[in-house]
Amino acid sequence: MKARSNSSAKARPPLLKKVRIGYVALVDSAPLFVADELGMFAKHGVEVELSHEVGWATIREKILYHQLDAAHAVAGLALSMRLGLDGIACRTIAPFVFNLHGNAITLGMDLWRRGVRDALTLHKLIRSTPQRLFTFGVVAKVSAHNFLMRRWLIAGGIDPDKDVRLVVLPPTQMVGSLSAGLIDGYCVGEPWNSSAVAHGIGWCPAISEDLAMGHPEKVLLSTEDFAEAHPQELRSTIAALYEACEFCDRPENRQQVVEILYSCCGMRVDREALRHSLVGPFDDGMAKRRDVETFHIFHRRNANEPSRDKGQWLLREFIAHGLIPPGLEPSAKQALTDCWRGDLYHQAVDQQSALNSKSARKSQPELVNR
Repeated sequence: MKARSNSSAKARPPLLKKVRIGYVALVDSAPLFVADELGMFAKHGVEVELSHEVGWATIREKILYHQLDAAHAVAGLALSMRLGLDGIACRTIAPFVFNLHGNAITLGMDLWRRGVRDALTLHKLIRSTPQRLFTFGVVAKVSAHNFLMRRWLIAGGIDPDKDVRLVVLPPTQMVGSLSAGLIDGYCVGEPWNSSAVAHGIGWCPAISEDLAMGHPEKVLLSTEDFAEAHPQELRSTIAALYEACEFCDRPENRQQVVEILYSCCGMRVDREALRHSLVGPFDDGMAKRRDVETFHIFHRRNANEPSRDKGQWLLREFIAHGLIPPGLEPSAKQALTDCWRGDLYHQAVDQQSALNSKSARKSQPELVNR
């Protein structure tokens, strides 16, 4: 009896590592759940475990200590970790952008009742009540939320470092903190603005595109260590997310995205709060309803590429708002080049294109000679 050949076993490709990806429960985490639920990760041959995290500080620590392979993260986290601005430096990379825009500024109803309608009228209130220090929440010092809030305040003549107090809170704690009177307002991603409006405790004087048109919001945060040890897993993850972002950006798919988020993401809000910024209209709490065509941009306008212009926007904001110490600007420019990895993005997109071409060829009917 002949011995069974093991040549087929030797020919099998090595099993890919399961990729553990962290996320914070926000509407712009949608591409992760779409890719998981609609089989896009599986299509690209990568197994993913999604890990619900409390906030960006937790994401930072778990990336630093290799408890996560990658994460849905605020765009500035890759640069700040690369520079070691909040602790130990880490060879972080950002090879993919989840979305542009997605945030809003929400103020408490007490400010509305006291005549505040915008940053200028807030400035008047601050000057008339010097005995009180107004407090506003942002989700991280290195996030677009901090930059947007500071821009909005400055436009009204308010010094964000002297006239008010800015505090860092996880996104999920914003609504409760506003309701309890611990803060007077905040800048955060959806659905935590719509949730405050729906509960009658807040209103939104500005959204992302009012303050910084086209700004990058979330990225896929990872490390050079992971990219070097598991290049195929990273490429496949990016390719799947690219496809998912394209799906999320189509208006006809938005209701399905709402249902996927509602059932999978773990956000304690109702469907309507998710619909406000995805399907629309967006209710700003001031009897105005805004079109949401550009509230979240998941794929259009070359959103997913970690391009030079997106990276330069971040670097300028870091410098403008004092996050880069004097003398560190040359190092920061090099750190941005090292972590903002368009090359890895393009490798993954090429993989996605090749897979789509292969699928298209398979679907074409064969010609039969008669």
